[in-house]
Amino acid sequence: MADLMKAPELKERMKKIPEWELEKKHIERTFEFDDFVDAIDFVNTVAEVAEEEEHHPDIDIRFNKVRLVLSTHSKGGVTELDFALAERIDTLSE
Repeated sequence: MADLMKAPELKERMKKIPEWELEKKHIERTFEFDDFVDAIDFVNTVAEVAEEEEHHPDIDIRFNKVRLVLSTHSKGGVTELDFALAERIDTLSE
């Protein structure tokens, strides 16, 4: 299981995912799509990736906007697992 990351390491890793925001105990990003159907298609693809990674984001859907929150709940904060999933998710939206 991955360990919690400390502040200097978190700041360095955030450089690789500049669209994401670092909060106290999670990283998050909001994606915007043309319409609801595109947003749901994206969520379904994220779900497939999350299952493959065995690491699941919190997902909030508001019409054409999808907010993803990544945290390793069992550790109470951000770990390498969150960054690995964020990087995979970023490739889906390109």
